[in-house]
Amino acid sequence: MQVQAAPPLPVDQILIITLLFKLAGVATLAIMLVRFRWFRRILLTERRDWPERLTFALAWGLPLAAGVAARLTLHYEAADLTLSGAFLAGLIAGPYAGALVGMAVGIPPLFVGEIAAFPFAVGCGFAGGGLREVCPKEEIWRFTPFFVTKLHHSAWRVVRRLSLDWQIILVTAPVLLEMLRQAIENRVPDKLFTLTPVVGWHWLAVPLATVLGVAIPIRIWNNARIEHRLAEQEQLLMTARLEALTNQINPHFLFNTLTSISSLIRSQPETARLLIVKLSGLLRRRLRSQEHFITLREEIAAVDEYLDIERVRFGPSLVVHKELDEKSLDVIVPSMILQPLVENSIKHGLARKMGEGRITIRSTCQNGHALIEIIDNGLGMSGDRMENATETGIGLRNVNERLKVIYGANYQLTLQSTAGQGTSVRVEVPELQVADRQSA
Repeated sequence: MQVQAAPPLPVDQILIITLLFKLAGVATLAIMLVRFRWFRRILLTERRDWPERLTFALAWGLPLAAGVAARLTLHYEAADLTLSGAFLAGLIAGPYAGALVGMAVGIPPLFVGEIAAFPFAVGCGFAGGGLREVCPKEEIWRFTPFFVTKLHHSAWRVVRRLSLDWQIILVTAPVLLEMLRQAIENRVPDKLFTLTPVVGWHWLAVPLATVLGVAIPIRIWNNARIEHRLAEQEQLLMTARLEALTNQINPHFLFNTLTSISSLIRSQPETARLLIVKLSGLLRRRLRSQEHFITLREEIAAVDEYLDIERVRFGPSLVVHKELDEKSLDVIVPSMILQPLVENSIKHGLARKMGEGRITIRSTCQNGHALIEIIDNGLGMSGDRMENATETGIGLRNVNERLKVIYGANYQLTLQSTAGQGTSVRVEVPELQVADRQSA
């Protein structure tokens, strides 16, 4: 039994399929390019220097030129994006970048006798670049062929304010260029490639595909620009929140220390004077350091300065023991992350304890994380009080909030306490070494 071959598609259907594949191709190219960081960086600024414009022209123009070559050698007409590609390059990167892309896509057709392709493509690049020079830049990023849904608003704005609707101008330009291309092909056949409409409604589909060939990459690239700006805003918001939390800790620590000093001024003036000297040195060090992240070694040094102050108050009854893994000392931690925990142990755990008060500071590295523990043998907390400790106390709440802001919700304080025996607070952070150090 002989299988009959499927009948060929009608010419009008072939044209529509070609247009659809053309739009899919331009969308694919736009998505591939925007995945590169250097290309996104070019899109983010409107004032581009010559190297950036040349980079854009090469990155966009060479694939388009390859598409024209595919059309010439493989007869794959959907790969030819001459008009929309050159016009878009000029619209985004300026007239000279548009002209360079026009040259790239206009040279290959010269070898098969399409002599009108080169000047037409370069002209499309200059047309897009000329519009860029006179058009508000944000209007370019709002380019859409669907402005027709708001034509009544545009007409009212023109009448009331005598102002131009740039969307109409931007969309009309590639439509006029497409009509010019059709006219040139009709006047001098085989000198310029074009997809010729077959039936009446094709005269609408072909210009619409040309406009969409410009609008689709702009929409894709603008979404990438918006995502980048949102990420920047989120980063700025996190930094501002982190600074607010850090600034909250400093007055809290200062208030507690000054309260301690004021209680000693009459009974132990020399001790109060020594505390003021040590406090001034600690504050001077804090003012010199503006970084949000420091090594654990530096954070331990800051805690030692604070403990020097507390040792003056408590004398030999305050004992500090350290069990520090040498590898963990180079791990990056948020600044002022341990001092509030040590202060909390002294104020709530040891201040009212009879006899020796002991604080153990322990650090180790496990499974790509640094574990830091502050352990005291103070009064401890009952179950109800411990459940609310990270919500009510300024020091614990602040540290817990900073950990979640910087590292995410999975990173927070772990608190264990037994009434009459003591409290253990554990901090867990990713193991980032000095080489990976970054400011917020």
